Amino acid sequence: MEGVEDLNVDLWLQVIPQIIARIHSNVSEISKPLQHLLSRIGKAHPQALVYPLSVASTSISEERRIAAQTAMNNMRQFNETLVNQSELVAKELIRVAILWPEMWHEGLEDASRHYFGDHNVEAMIERILPLQEKLKHPETTQEYAFIQAFEKDLVKAWEYCQRYKRNGDVSNMNKAWDIYYQVFRKIDKQLPTLTRLDLQTVSPLLNRASDLDLAVPGTYKPGRPIVRIHTFNPVLKVISSKQRPRKLTLYGSDGLDWHFLLKGHEDLRQDERVMQLFGLVNNLLKKDARTRNLDLSIQRYGVIPLSPHSGLIGWVVDSDTLHHLIRDYRQSHHIVLNQEHKDMLEICNDYEKLPVIQKTEVFLEALTKSDGKDVEQILWLRSTNSEIWLMRRSNYTTSLATMSMVGYILGLGDRHPSNLMVDRHTGKIIHIDFGDCFEVAMQREKYPEKIPFRLTRMLINAMEVSGIDGTFRSICEKVMTVLREHSESLVAVLEAFVYDPLLNWRLLPTKEVANPTNGRRTSISQRPPIYNNSLDDEESFSYSISSSSSVNTFDRGANDEMVPQDVSNQRAVSVINRIKMKLSGRDFNGNDVLDVTKQVDNLIDQATSVQNLCQCYVGWCPFW
Repeated sequence: MEGVEDLNVDLWLQVIPQIIARIHSNVSEISKPLQHLLSRIGKAHPQALVYPLSVASTSISEERRIAAQTAMNNMRQFNETLVNQSELVAKELIRVAILWPEMWHEGLEDASRHYFGDHNVEAMIERILPLQEKLKHPETTQEYAFIQAFEKDLVKAWEYCQRYKRNGDVSNMNKAWDIYYQVFRKIDKQLPTLTRLDLQTVSPLLNRASDLDLAVPGTYKPGRPIVRIHTFNPVLKVISSKQRPRKLTLYGSDGLDWHFLLKGHEDLRQDERVMQLFGLVNNLLKKDARTRNLDLSIQRYGVIPLSPHSGLIGWVVDSDTLHHLIRDYRQSHHIVLNQEHKDMLEICNDYEKLPVIQKTEVFLEALTKSDGKDVEQILWLRSTNSEIWLMRRSNYTTSLATMSMVGYILGLGDRHPSNLMVDRHTGKIIHIDFGDCFEVAMQREKYPEKIPFRLTRMLINAMEVSGIDGTFRSICEKVMTVLREHSESLVAVLEAFVYDPLLNWRLLPTKEVANPTNGRRTSISQRPPIYNNSLDDEESFSYSISSSSSVNTFDRGANDEMVPQDVSNQRAVSVINRIKMKLSGRDFNGNDVLDVTKQVDNLIDQATSVQNLCQCYVGWCPFW
């Protein structure tokens, strides 16, 4: 502890997530010094600590929850108002992020998977139990409305579940699912109509909150004036995507509007760590003589977890997803959004069942029917003159190259068109959603990714005349050189990441769901499944292979102690060894060390290989 005491407390601010991840250690030689350190940080920088501790204090792990609450109580002695406000804001934002209808919709999906897919009655009942308990304590107008609409049915269904537990009569469980199915269908019809939320209805406490001591999330910087929360905008827009995130606006004490994406159903703690890694990479690129004047900084944004399955993301202003840009371009030019996919199905309607050689032929033939210049045209048409166009094209290419290399080292997958954004002013590529790291997307059972990063024909066509053999390749080599020369620093950060006890479950590849209709009992076998992984043509362009951040977050992400230690450590060692091989040029042949030029060359070949691209899931849009 003597060495720790000698360090300036400000130095610990960058690693607060890592400190809090270990506060529940059962080794007193670790837990006591960490509690003391958190106490020091809490006195000097309470604003930096209140949000992370709020997350830990709601953990389902009792040891972790008690340790976090102890740290909160220590802070409360000096900043009682601030701690109380942080707990209130976190609790109410979690309430707004996942409303009761959404909670039951997801809960019944999970429960049906346990019961009909896994034949696990115990897991099914365990999943529904906390939802059933919540019905006893409605607090808002919206929750009372849910009680009025569904309480009678849900209580009756729960009674049937209890009868089944007592006597084992399967007919009771069938009766319960008769009711649950009807409730699910009613909620399923209601959710698409959820386009805006009034705070007065969903969280009157937030609606009344004003002039708080609490800083606007993600804005606290030591030594700078604190931007505090003045009020909350009384209306939240619900984004019409599968998870229905909300656009939240806070009014700050600085007179500015602060916009956030409030997300439920997702664990953002890994995204938070990725932002830390990007900060290190940006520092390395700024300090190196070969890259400091090339403006290669990766754009970061605030990530503030509120619980293991909800959080805030700083709104990326003046940017559009690649999917959105292509959709608008094609609508204005009367081109069918999924034209390439239709072309593939016209050639062979059983494309997914083909062996790789035949898939490659069909894929190539379909690509000849369109030019794939949508992104190139978008950059040109949205620029007011040639100077701006040239600047944007250059920024687009360099940012794409930088993140291709960094993403490869990180093992970042799931780079479908909705996870890449383009800045309207600079043309820079911005990546979002970092749920699939450390190559888990390459190891999933269904549609494993075969490419190291996204480098499809539309992205290549939007580069300069020489395509990938100009600026793109040059920047890739420069960035990879810097990363390899600072491999020790990167490995140190990534090791803390990989061995984080709150995140190690994310290292394991996602298991795909069994056929939902298998094993259903005759009384409900005629129904459409409550959960379904099949997609029609249009739905296929709303990517649905679940990333680690969103799949079963209540079943997996919420449980901090879920993965057996030996399993997680074994996988962690494998992940770190793989990263070390990448950073030493031994990633293609463990015995031979490739120079940077050859390594980059191999990566580009892999990323552009038609054989690799044709095996991607259709929603990843490999033909774009």
